[in-house]
Amino acid sequence: MIFVDVLKQFFWSMKDHRGRANYLQSFLRNLPGQAGMTLRSNILEKKFRSHGHGLLIQEGVRILNIHTIDVGDNVVIGNGSFLQGAGGIEFGDNVLLGPDVKIWSANHKIDKITKPIIKQGWEYKKVIIEEGCWLGLNVVVLPGVHLPKGCVVSAGSVVVVKRYPAYSLLAGNPARVIGNRQSFS
Repeated sequence: MIFVDVLKQFFWSMKDHRGRANYLQSFLRNLPGQAGMTLRSNILEKKFRSHGHGLLIQEGVRILNIHTIDVGDNVVIGNGSFLQGAGGIEFGDNVLLGPDVKIWSANHKIDKITKPIIKQGWEYKKVIIEEGCWLGLNVVVLPGVHLPKGCVVSAGSVVVVKRYPAYSLLAGNPARVIGNRQSFS
């Protein structure tokens, strides 16, 4: 009986484009080596809302709501990264995500103290990561963040909604500006 129920659930999941995308990603997620990266990148790029050339999706990447994400040219999504695109995510050209980066564009509503959080629904806020940004190992980006051109985010940082200047060096939890790449020139 359980087998029949599972088959029914699988059937209904496959009727929905999101369900098909999730199954496809699950199949491709851990294919090893260059062949796996090539397959993931070439097959999944068509599932994004828009995409440029030169996309690389490394092993173990999980993407929810892939159809709401825009990707520029030469974007690299590092091993084990997790993108939650419900509120929309936009990557400019030449963006590099290190391993285990997490980008979230949706969160639970919490404003009604008389109603359980699980029943309050969601709020959606687009994340924008402009051209030339690099997010290091295990960075977390919260809903509504806008990283301007050329920012570098240090490993383990938590990026919250603030105004950051272009080419900022960011570090910490919450992330703060600790320098600017333009001073290197």
